[in-house]
Amino acid sequence: MVTGGGTGIGRAIAIGLAEAGASVVVSGRRPDPLEAVRSEIEASGGRALAVPADVTVEADLDRLATEAVTQFGALGIWVNNAGGLQGEPLAYLDQTSKQSWDTTVARNFTAVWMASKVASERLREGGVIINVSSIGGSAPGSPLNGVYGACKAAVNHLTKTYSGELARRRIRVNAIAPGHVATEDYYEASGFTDAQFAKLAAKQPLGRLGCDADFAAAAVYLASEASSWVTGHVLAVTGTP
Repeated sequence: MVTGGGTGIGRAIAIGLAEAGASVVVSGRRPDPLEAVRSEIEASGGRALAVPADVTVEADLDRLATEAVTQFGALGIWVNNAGGLQGEPLAYLDQTSKQSWDTTVARNFTAVWMASKVASERLREGGVIINVSSIGGSAPGSPLNGVYGACKAAVNHLTKTYSGELARRRIRVNAIAPGHVATEDYYEASGFTDAQFAKLAAKQPLGRLGCDADFAAAAVYLASEASSWVTGHVLAVTGTP
């Protein structure tokens, strides 16, 4: 299961897991991108199912888990990727509206808790939960993006707590913390041009921004037996020391 799997990092993770041999359910709010991912996976010989859903609705999450088990017989991996930056132009905390706060928290924190709760009830023993966090969750602060950063810090803590609580069922819980990456969401929220993103890339120690494949590789590692003794860890994929 990959939530927010129609575009960007979620799409790459879904395709990466399929290439590694997983049958994949891709979920998101927009049906067309989901169908495109499903078709791409199936064209490459994989198995996939596209299921539109809203991760802020618990009944939708339960339906996703049921679909996965019904179609593929078991649920072994759940990736909480859906989320997004603030629903209005980036703003200082004292200038952020209550509506923007509530929307951002619902999408980036509450949904991760609810989805992990639903997933834990359906995952087979030895299953895996992977949360997509952000380097902003461990930064000293996130000026103009404080709500999102706070949510990701909370996701990091949730990851560690769930990992301890679910260890009794041999379910591992880890997170990926991406660094700077030019996602569709980042474009819209920041208002950056391609030239501004190019300048940002030039400032990075390795001379580039993150790309979708970087995070897909991290997800495949955390979902595989290669990380069988790794749990409660937030893997920073940032291109920085």
